[in-house]
Amino acid sequence: MHHPTHRTVDVAGDVPYAITIGPGLLDAAHPDNVKRLATVLRGRHALIVSDSHVAPLYAERAAALLHAAKPQLTLSRWVMPAGEQEKTLARFAECLDALAALGATRDATVLALGGGVVGDLAGFAAACWMRGIDCVQVPTTLLAMVDSSVGGKTAVDLPQGKNLVGAFHPPRAVIADTTVLRTLPDRELRAGLAEVVKYGALFDAHFLVWLEAHADALLARDDAALAEAIARCCEFKADVVARDPYEHGQRALLNFGHTFGHAIEAEQGYAGVGRDALNHGEAVAIGMVLAARLSTLLDLAPADHGDRLQDLLLRFGLPTRLPGGLDARALIARMRLDKKADAHGLRFVLWERPGSAHVVSGVGEEAVRAVFDAAAGA
Repeated sequence: MHHPTHRTVDVAGDVPYAITIGPGLLDAAHPDNVKRLATVLRGRHALIVSDSHVAPLYAERAAALLHAAKPQLTLSRWVMPAGEQEKTLARFAECLDALAALGATRDATVLALGGGVVGDLAGFAAACWMRGIDCVQVPTTLLAMVDSSVGGKTAVDLPQGKNLVGAFHPPRAVIADTTVLRTLPDRELRAGLAEVVKYGALFDAHFLVWLEAHADALLARDDAALAEAIARCCEFKADVVARDPYEHGQRALLNFGHTFGHAIEAEQGYAGVGRDALNHGEAVAIGMVLAARLSTLLDLAPADHGDRLQDLLLRFGLPTRLPGGLDARALIARMRLDKKADAHGLRFVLWERPGSAHVVSGVGEEAVRAVFDAAAGA
């Protein structure tokens, strides 16, 4: 099969970098891949950081590519247990211990091989080791490819909340090999597609039309369709982040669906919804539908925009209704605690239509409750 050409997205900023997207990018037999990595490796030490799901699949491939790029490299790996619950200060300290054991100098490189948890924790360790060393991000989930590879946000969680300790630390390069998505569980692929849909909803109605047309190809993990979707999302996000690197204004738009989604995620943890709990992408899918419904209730947008968004999410196999067992009052109480709320009411990213969204403050709780009541069930 003919491999589609690789896509490159250039991310501006104090330290510009490139995101390379396409199949086979981790293949050490390909001279372009070796050259790409050779140009970003500055020193003689590298640490591959991965987790127990991804390392058995791809760590050997990453190590072979690093050695091909720099044969004299001193290379070690640190593998953490998989899961969001492992994104802790204790694991972060273990990662720093691995850098210390390697004897990593200031020109060392951390290669983050995994999903969002690995990217966040490894990126934060790179940000802190000797006040900042290079990090090459090799995202292995669709969600990490579209969402974590731009913006340089790194963090770990505390018991008191997610991402409370972290730093802005843009990577030196991002390598998004679409081939690795073949081993991604279906549910994780769909969760990533929720974030892909978000970028269309926020920035480009034409992209939503493209997604409708290519839904089957994306679900079948077609390399060309995936590379196109990932590149477009990265371009949208890079554009926003370049204008608002530290999240003071426009970058808040990227939270479309997230105020509802985060409340659902937090509340189901509290309500003891265990194995059947929604993941982040699923919660955001429901959150976007609720945000669209709220936009209609507040007379900002016609209802058919929300219907079309819901249909597209359903096409990708994503949930669009609130799961049973979640109490509207408890969800609203969580939103009051959200860092985006203020004294005048709740804050949401709402839309007039796809491609036209903005932050709306001071939304009354009655309106939010009405949206929850309408969306209950399923």
